[in-house]
Amino acid sequence: MINAADTAWLITATALVLFMTLPGLALFYGGLVHARNLLSVLMHCFAIACLASLLWLVCAYSLAFGDGTALIGGLGKAFLAGVGRETVYPDTTIPETVFFMFQMTFAIITPGLIVGAFVERIKFGAVLLFSGLWLLIVYAPVTHWIWGGGWLGEMGVMDYAGGLVVHLTAGVSSLVLVAVLGPRMGFPRDIRPPHAPWITMAGASMLWVGWFGFNAGSALSAGGDAGMAMTATHISAATASLVWLAIEWTKYGKPSLVGIVTGAIAGLATITPGSGFVGPGAAVAFGLAGGTICYAAVGLVKNRLAIDDALDVFAVHGVGGATGILLTAIFAATALGGAGLPEGASVASQIGVQATGVAAVGAWSALASYLIIKAVAAAVGLRVSEQDEITGLDVTAHGESGYNL
Repeated sequence: MINAADTAWLITATALVLFMTLPGLALFYGGLVHARNLLSVLMHCFAIACLASLLWLVCAYSLAFGDGTALIGGLGKAFLAGVGRETVYPDTTIPETVFFMFQMTFAIITPGLIVGAFVERIKFGAVLLFSGLWLLIVYAPVTHWIWGGGWLGEMGVMDYAGGLVVHLTAGVSSLVLVAVLGPRMGFPRDIRPPHAPWITMAGASMLWVGWFGFNAGSALSAGGDAGMAMTATHISAATASLVWLAIEWTKYGKPSLVGIVTGAIAGLATITPGSGFVGPGAAVAFGLAGGTICYAAVGLVKNRLAIDDALDVFAVHGVGGATGILLTAIFAATALGGAGLPEGASVASQIGVQATGVAAVGAWSALASYLIIKAVAAAVGLRVSEQDEITGLDVTAHGESGYNL
């Protein structure tokens, strides 16, 4: 039977997760780029949201959550075939239409996250083609593997709200894409600072609020699991923010606004896979780990590897998601205040299962993304001209300007 309270909460959570992308993620990324590319970032996020919504209806939802094999769902639920107004999603008390919409918002934000890696130098047509193919070839299968009855779910992988499904897929794919695309002009020595950190802070704040829908909504009910997921999410974000602040303050003598809000996103990404499985004390540990490890990963990618992941998608989301997946195997244990490991699992065995998930999802995301990128490059090209990059994508790609002063 449909439960009104659970349904009302999931409708609210769905709105919160969409709010994360529109406008949260768009503003968070928009403030970090040059002023001449602000509108292009907003356009990328908005257009991807529209494209992902239609693809989710046409077939992606069915591929992710429909009956099929251990690797991919079938097409039995394409266009929501067989789903009526009163159809209840299995093992829940909510209408399947609400579950469909809730999961759609995940499918919207995940390719949206990748936008942060390739800003200021990519063709708009390439963004759309890559995002659409990526949703069908990377996101939908991985979702099925873990949440749709696939092989990793059967193995016992614990991913409450998307450490693998969302953050690792987006992070690894971002790294591959920008490695092929190449760095922005002047990278790394002549990259100007963000043009509007206050916009980034506003976007990060929207992401933080929306993340309550992301993690607490993944309980799929209005109860204790949602409450604990919300609590853990907030504590991890606050902890990681202060960790990032402390590192910058110690290292540079001045803590930055961009730094503290980036720390918050790292803490949110890290707690995502464990949010419904761990307690508030563990959330502090997740925040400490996320803030420290993700900060180090930013320097590794840009300075040591010299890869221009412009807005640190891999370092924050990919590394944060993988870190959280592994920590979940430890802190989900009842002895540490967690909800418990799968029946028959020990901490050591669960770490092995979680590591298998990280390796499999990371490998598939990298391989499939590389093939998609090559196909997109052959079809429409990837990179704008040098002159377009100098002028800015707002004018050259969209004929508009973010600031008409």
